[in-house]
Amino acid sequence: MNSLILLVLGMAIVTYIPRMVPMVIFQNIVLPPYLKRFLEFVPYSVLGALIFPSILSSTDNMGSAIFGGIISIILALFNTNIIFVVLGGISGVYLWNLFI
Repeated sequence: MNSLILLVLGMAIVTYIPRMVPMVIFQNIVLPPYLKRFLEFVPYSVLGALIFPSILSSTDNMGSAIFGGIISIILALFNTNIIFVVLGGISGVYLWNLFI
């Protein structure tokens, strides 16, 4: 049990250091407005790049996966709660498989 606690603490330190060091080093650097605006879009583009391939391979039928993805995108464009976006995508896949 003692070694498990040490393992968890060690992993916490190992994952915390790479996140903390850049924040400490670059905390006083002022970025130009165009670079700051560019960096604001990075999380959205990375999230899209991670999610899109998973949508296409989420079911055996690519048509149902695309339909569920489109339903989720439409719901997200209307600023719907994330739970309803996910449930809408699942429902879209279910309805596609039910009727086609």
